[in-house]
Amino acid sequence: MMKVRLLAHTPDPERLIAAAAKNCYSSVDVDGILDGLTGEKTQSFLQMLTEIGHESPIEHVSFTFAIEGVSRSLLAQITRHRMASYSVQSQRYVREKGFEYVVPPEIEKIPAAKAQFIQAMEDDQRTYEALTATLMEGYLAENLAAGMSEKAARSKAEKKAIEDARYVLPNACTTRIVMTANARSLQNFFRLRCCNRAQWEIRALAEEMYKLVYAVAPTLFRHAGPPCVSGPCTEGKMTCGQASQVRAHYLELQNAE
Repeated sequence: MMKVRLLAHTPDPERLIAAAAKNCYSSVDVDGILDGLTGEKTQSFLQMLTEIGHESPIEHVSFTFAIEGVSRSLLAQITRHRMASYSVQSQRYVREKGFEYVVPPEIEKIPAAKAQFIQAMEDDQRTYEALTATLMEGYLAENLAAGMSEKAARSKAEKKAIEDARYVLPNACTTRIVMTANARSLQNFFRLRCCNRAQWEIRALAEEMYKLVYAVAPTLFRHAGPPCVSGPCTEGKMTCGQASQVRAHYLELQNAE
């Protein structure tokens, strides 16, 4: 099951962005850059940045998330967002004993498809364990022959075995991620991944992340989400045709906070 936590964020993020904007548009020196930035003035600066399309000041704040229960398929998609930092659970150093996996909803709702999917996952687990054991046996013999103690030889053999055995693990296998991104990158992420045309899993993740950051910085992320939330759909012929429903959904999310 997917779980997302906001581990940390820049303190008072909206005020910091307002200070960066103030630096761009006034002659105030660094000693006075935070002076006068009341809640109302801070909101005014953020609204101005949105209206004129000046996005660089929002790069000064960042958010760090802990994510678990997502698939390796999602990992391949999320790391395409290069203006972010990722730390991922390693299948090279962490042995997948009884690995957990994500079942796509469309497979979940068809009993025969779900049974086939689960069988494939169980087969993959058995293959992974058998391959790990076979590789480990060979590496252990090599290490002992090289004069290593049995404890050291076995530890090294296991690490080397799972390094190669992991190649049989499926994309459905779950992983954990720590992700840090600045606010501008997150807004771009939400534009792409909150859209109905994004794959279901990464869209669900993006929405959870959106709810977490909106609670911290509502003015900053008021217009975040898919493009149709604050303007026309940008998908052309590929549009889902549900812009009004999407706007209503995001309004509900904002009002729920």
